[in-house]
Amino acid sequence: MRSEARTDLGEGVLHVLAVEDNPGDALLVRKMFDEAAEGPVLVEHVNRLATGISRLLDARYDCVLLDLSLPDATGLDALDQIRTAAVDVPVIVLSGRADEELARRAVQDGAQDYLVKGQVDGRLLVRSVSYAIERKRAEAQLAHQALHDQLTGLPNRALFLDRLGQALARLGRRDTSVAVLFCDLDRFKVINDSLGHAAGDRLLVDVATRLFGVLRTGDSAARFGGDEFVVLCEEIDGEQQAIRIAERLSAALSAPFLLDGEEVYVRTSVGIALALDQNAHADALIRDADAAMYRAKERGGGVYEVFDDAMRERAVERQHVEHALHRAIDRHELEVHYQPQVRMATGALYGVEALVRWRHPERGLLGPAEFIATAEETGIIHQLGLQVLEVACAQSATWQARRPEVPVRMSVNLSARQLQHPELVATVADVLERTRADPGLLCLEVTETTVMEDLGAMGKVLDGLKELGITLAVDDFGTGYSSLRALQRLPFDIVKIDRSFVAGMHRSEQESAIVAAVISLSHALGKRTVAEGVELVEQVERLRGLGCDVGQGYHYARPKPPGELGYGL
Repeated sequence: MRSEARTDLGEGVLHVLAVEDNPGDALLVRKMFDEAAEGPVLVEHVNRLATGISRLLDARYDCVLLDLSLPDATGLDALDQIRTAAVDVPVIVLSGRADEELARRAVQDGAQDYLVKGQVDGRLLVRSVSYAIERKRAEAQLAHQALHDQLTGLPNRALFLDRLGQALARLGRRDTSVAVLFCDLDRFKVINDSLGHAAGDRLLVDVATRLFGVLRTGDSAARFGGDEFVVLCEEIDGEQQAIRIAERLSAALSAPFLLDGEEVYVRTSVGIALALDQNAHADALIRDADAAMYRAKERGGGVYEVFDDAMRERAVERQHVEHALHRAIDRHELEVHYQPQVRMATGALYGVEALVRWRHPERGLLGPAEFIATAEETGIIHQLGLQVLEVACAQSATWQARRPEVPVRMSVNLSARQLQHPELVATVADVLERTRADPGLLCLEVTETTVMEDLGAMGKVLDGLKELGITLAVDDFGTGYSSLRALQRLPFDIVKIDRSFVAGMHRSEQESAIVAAVISLSHALGKRTVAEGVELVEQVERLRGLGCDVGQGYHYARPKPPGELGYGL
């Protein structure tokens, strides 16, 4: 045996199917393997294409040797039919024609090699088969990587969409439906950040294992990224069966996971969408299940929700608003109005808060309640927020150039999604540079609940913003679940007292005591206080008596365009 011909063919028995109408050529192939292969090779010979396809459908072969001149097929048509029958089996054309153009086309159509009878010896044949098997194996690995999640091994979005499309195409053959279950782990980020990303990855792998363990035969689970998993269920008898599957999945994931010797509990919010006929679209079905999952989260998490007509109406309305918002941004229909912030001790202007409005071509001027939630859900908030920040910074630079002796602080809100954007700090720095705004006059406001969801990550972002020279304010203070912790750990300069406390303080001693405590705590930590929603003289008097620094609300002024603000601006 010659060393040049060493291959993997010595590992076990190699099964080769020779589709060849000449018995003499088939016998020669067997002899060449006997002479050159290091291990046993079992060559099965058939003389017709139809017989070869039947064999491939019934048994497993490592390689096919195909003659292109057969009684029931000729040329590349034979190759196409063989590859259709066994797409994962490498095919080597063994032809009597020394035709370079035919060889090129055969390889283009999927053949691993093109060998010419009479020009092949045992060593060349064995080497060609070995390389063909290795190349096919590598192709299969690449295909698997392209269609599967690298961490969990589950199908990815692309493969799931393909399987869902096939399932929808089969609808109608029986009186059943297809269900998609969209699963999201509640508070996964908290676990990921507290125990580390390696532990978070192990949790995702364990979740995938449990999902796979409770699925029915024929069901399929996929990972869409992050902590989102999607399940495809065929042959569903109705909504109740889909709900039972969702409950089984939730129960499987409710048991504790063991990570680094510590028991960790997660809850799962599940959205369910059902397709009853072939007219359903895969993308729409996933979108519906996703919407139902978010509704489950709104209910507190750890529950399931079935997509219904009411959700569909909300989804259609959200999509309508989303499209209109894109047009509004492109057509500059968004306006920035400014609400004054006044020093309570003197009544002098302290600063303004930039508040976006939408000059809708049909509905008139719309407040943020009409569109900000949709912008947040759909991701448009990044583009919208950038536009507001640019306009506000440009206005700040204009006021500063006009009246440098009267600095006006500009407050701009940042949403949860904006804070999570990896380029936020760089984006803010770029806006400041382009607009020539003074970073010392810019205050970025973030809500307490937003930063408390992920203190570690938010702390890094806020530190980066502080390095630009920007002032930071915590908005809606007192409405979150760990206010003191937020003030202790995060670099805030200003505490904005939520309007819900201000509204009742002139009627309730308890509300007044809460406001007094917030002001006292903030001052003790070296932070200024801004009271939101100040509307009455009684509130002004109480806040002034408690030492609140700044007031903001309708008592002073409503949000207005820059030319209508007054205060000499």
